[in-house]
Amino acid sequence: MMAAYNVWSNSRVYGAARELPEVDYRADHGAFFGSIHGTLNHILIGDRIWMYVFTGQGRKPTELDAILYDTLDSLHAARRAEDARIVDYVASLTESDLAGTVHYSTLRSPADIEQKLAPLLIHFFNHQTHHRAQAHTLLTRLTGKAPSLDLVMFQRETGISLVSGQGGDFSRPEVRPAPRPAYYLVTVIMTC
Repeated sequence: MMAAYNVWSNSRVYGAARELPEVDYRADHGAFFGSIHGTLNHILIGDRIWMYVFTGQGRKPTELDAILYDTLDSLHAARRAEDARIVDYVASLTESDLAGTVHYSTLRSPADIEQKLAPLLIHFFNHQTHHRAQAHTLLTRLTGKAPSLDLVMFQRETGISLVSGQGGDFSRPEVRPAPRPAYYLVTVIMTC
């Protein structure tokens, strides 16, 4: 489910990013990796590092803040290819694989690690979610709206894990509520 959710979420974030003016897409907005472009590149970097750990194949970036692809179009094409690779890899895993371990060397603080695969996959998908949330925050800050990335929305839309019921229109972006005036906050505090 998480590999499919990853594809769904990435498609939504890239679609929203495509609507931004280039200057907003590339501007440093104070996020950990600066811009939306930097953040989306970092997510791909993380995925490639972990997929190399899991499979021993593909490119393994050595810098967490590198810009692997300079244009949104080329980055999105690479993202779709990596998403397909992730889906195929996860689909290939057996119960025995999930109970097994992987060996790897850390990048930021060099250490040799052996770790169980199943919990490491949780980290893998959580890392993507963490940084997509940063991109989502920047999209919301810039436009006042961003696509829903809630896992439950994905489940309802696709029917994955549902026992009964399905559907709903989750294509509309989430719109940030208007800020409340300062006098509202003072009134609320004074009445408490």
